[in-house]
Amino acid sequence: MIGNKNLQSLFEYPDEDTSFNQILELLKSKNAEFMESLGVPVDLEQCNDEELEYLTKISALIDYYLQINNIEVPNWLRHEKLEFNKPYYHSKRITDFEKVRLQYTSPAPFRNRNVYFDVKGLERV
Repeated sequence: MIGNKNLQSLFEYPDEDTSFNQILELLKSKNAEFMESLGVPVDLEQCNDEELEYLTKISALIDYYLQINNIEVPNWLRHEKLEFNKPYYHSKRITDFEKVRLQYTSPAPFRNRNVYFDVKGLERV
């Protein structure tokens, strides 16, 4: 169980893309409750594999947003459990060339976790 009620609620969305969009909206608006909740560490030992996979994806988005806005990144977001062994590309339709491009042009929060979102697709951030 994720434990953080905000992140748990987002995890429970029936559609992952909708959840990602909601996270981006919360980050863009600097929603006070959401931002404050990030300071409470998630006990990753209590999370199942599906929750860890989700947290890995969103931790990249959250870390990226916090960095570009000069907001301190909570330590738990950078835990080694929140990294993939194999690259994860969010885009469903991506060529091998685009995969290589993303690996070399993505910001550190994405590369460090082996999670690749096209930054242009996150322009709301």
